[in-house]
Amino acid sequence: MSDRPRPSAWPPLLIAIGLEVSATLALRAAEGFTHPLWLIVVVIGYSGSLWLLSIVLDRGMPVGVAYGIWSAIGVVLTAVLGTALFGETLGAVQIVGVGVIVIGVLLVELGSHKREPAAEAAS
Repeated sequence: MSDRPRPSAWPPLLIAIGLEVSATLALRAAEGFTHPLWLIVVVIGYSGSLWLLSIVLDRGMPVGVAYGIWSAIGVVLTAVLGTALFGETLGAVQIVGVGVIVIGVLLVELGSHKREPAAEAAS
């Protein structure tokens, strides 16, 4: 076992999110199969995103936390960019729903940090 610290899981996670969002937006841009060149972006984006997510897990981030962050940030970015790029609208209920997703993921992330037992903290 190596004494070297593990590389951070955050850079590949953020890139994975970017690839997943790009792939999802490209899926929308492809409009079914009427613009098939966008499907290349879809395949590359989703494949790359899942590969990077596996690296995140290998670097020690818990699967629930990694997937929660990946999906929540993906939902927020996709909703915002879908509005900007495709003229889709977000109603008040949808905006509240996105907010609830973000709060839920923050709670999952906060809950994933282990607290030190009182005896260890006192030493």
